[in-house]
Amino acid sequence: MVDAHGRRDTYGRPDGPPRHLRGNTVIRAAKPAAALAALALTILTAPAVPAAGVTALPPAAAATADPLAALRGQQPRWHPCATSPEDTAGAELDAAGAACTELTVPLDYRRPDGRTTGVALARLPATDQARRLGTLFYNPGGPGVPARDLALTLRRAAPGLAARYDIVGMDPRFVGASTPLDCGWPTAGPGSAGPDRLTFDRSAEVAKGLAARCAPYRELLPHISTRNTARDMDLVRAVLGEKTIAYLGSSYGSYLGEVYLQLFPGHVGRAVFDAAMDPDRFGPDLTATQGPAMAAALTAWAAWAARHDDRHHLGSTTAEVLAAVERVRLAAGRAPLAVGTHRVDARALPQVLWTVAAGDDAAAHEEFSALVRVLADAAEGRPAEPTALLEAVLSGLTAPDAGGYAAVQTAIMCADRAASRDPLAYYRDIQAHRADEPLFGPLTRNLTPCTFWPAEPAEPPTLVRNAVPVLLVGADGDPAATYPGQLSAHRALTGSRLVTLRGAFRHTVYAGLFAPRDACVDTAVDRYLLDGVLPVQDTDCPAARP
Repeated sequence: MVDAHGRRDTYGRPDGPPRHLRGNTVIRAAKPAAALAALALTILTAPAVPAAGVTALPPAAAATADPLAALRGQQPRWHPCATSPEDTAGAELDAAGAACTELTVPLDYRRPDGRTTGVALARLPATDQARRLGTLFYNPGGPGVPARDLALTLRRAAPGLAARYDIVGMDPRFVGASTPLDCGWPTAGPGSAGPDRLTFDRSAEVAKGLAARCAPYRELLPHISTRNTARDMDLVRAVLGEKTIAYLGSSYGSYLGEVYLQLFPGHVGRAVFDAAMDPDRFGPDLTATQGPAMAAALTAWAAWAARHDDRHHLGSTTAEVLAAVERVRLAAGRAPLAVGTHRVDARALPQVLWTVAAGDDAAAHEEFSALVRVLADAAEGRPAEPTALLEAVLSGLTAPDAGGYAAVQTAIMCADRAASRDPLAYYRDIQAHRADEPLFGPLTRNLTPCTFWPAEPAEPPTLVRNAVPVLLVGADGDPAATYPGQLSAHRALTGSRLVTLRGAFRHTVYAGLFAPRDACVDTAVDRYLLDGVLPVQDTDCPAARP
């Protein structure tokens, strides 16, 4: 779910080709490929010239005593969501009765009478208006994933919620329809550091080059933060005339919810964080915690593959299957593996194998097993043609950053927390973990463009500490929002209850949005959002064995 640092991504089960970025395990990739489409706009940065999509307040508004109050009083101009005959996602929203609008927000909330930008949102009215509870904001994750079109995804997955709440999906600032940022990256990120200093240096050069491509927008970069997105949400809440909102956030959306809860505790009615992120670590280097969780997910898959050795012949025990993966790793370290027209080297392999995080159901395991079988054939020198999934992954690794998705994801994380500016600090960390994290460590611990970023965060990270009631749900084997991180969020949110899906290796757990549906989890979430009843204590739900 997922990061845009070029290290890899774990997006649930996206319909479109996966982008394997480094931090994308903290992110939920949306199922509809259209959710990743973004209109590329040129943003000027000369101080006297507002950027495209970033405007100066009208003189009358700038002269008022409280310009933010003026923005809260703006009247939304609702219109159909489809922007063209080819806009199928917008057409689906329109057919479902949604309306879309764009609202003006300050670029920098510390200077609310200064430059502004816009955020786009869609609102789906509650299907049972007579019993309407209010407005529920939904963020599926990212950072950098558009949320506007995914309001309909939530309605379809959770019709009970859709009956009682107006559902609002807001594209965060500089994402999707909200005047996106596009640095024109030729690739999504630096990927893995590889097996040695030479390959690490190559990844560092890629990261440095990507950061340089964002330098023309250095005046905007400090303001593309989660704190400002949370402030945008609250301004939208005020414009919509809601005293409080309900909130559902998945993966990165949980971190956005944590920040909103901290900044605006009195404006939250009921909130659910699915796959909660560690609020004390969220930022460019969060992925450094994910190696052990990824190894555990790989081991869980290996146990499944061993039980189905008759189909993929990777080994009849968990140890044998993992040994087959290790042979692939060692072979890729000696020479790139020939897979169809592609070459899979030691830097690309961890990104390819990150696909194991796409799910823990039988269908996902079957698909991943076929992928590993192809890699094993290539490692043994046999002809190897990619499966459909492997072709999508490998093509995505060499594809440019279409629409600026990876760049804005990186920009958000760089704005949220400063990263080390010493490239060798990352190399030393990788080397220290070569033995215990040989496969995923060079990917999860590698540097990102944030090491060379042309701007510093405008504010310190948000310290999340409050007692607002909130429900946390997640899997104890989540490879992206690791369970220690979920527990950290639970401790920081002293009013929270935690529902844990035990024995599950999936990212997000509610309503089958991005992973298999679980009735126990769904019941807890629905009971809270619909009836306001939190579990009396932390609760476990046993996961079904695939």
